[in-house]
Amino acid sequence: MHFDQRTQRALADAGLSTDEVRAASEAVVAATNDAADELETFFDGLDTVYSDMDQAHSASEFPEHGVEYLDLFTHADDIRGYLRFGTWGVPVEGGRVLTEDVVELSLGPTIHDRVRFAADRDALR
Repeated sequence: MHFDQRTQRALADAGLSTDEVRAASEAVVAATNDAADELETFFDGLDTVYSDMDQAHSASEFPEHGVEYLDLFTHADDIRGYLRFGTWGVPVEGGRVLTEDVVELSLGPTIHDRVRFAADRDALR
């Protein structure tokens, strides 16, 4: 089950049965898998994306990135993986679809920030 024992106890104390807690846990896992699939679909086939990533070597408000791939895996409510750009990459530690045109990834070392990505610069304005 996805929920830790404290959360399971709190849900039971709130009146949920074991079957209801299990169903909620399964719904969280399914939603996480769906989100990861949506994020990978967003990046699939894109050669270039734009972001609001703060980069010291970029004068652009929304820098351009050549994208090789986004590879994600899930465990319970965690989305993890790796985003590979043309010449570098970064671990992914979460993400969500914001709109049809914009997604947000929580990037790990060396970025340590939430970054929005879009196929068009104007979508980030």
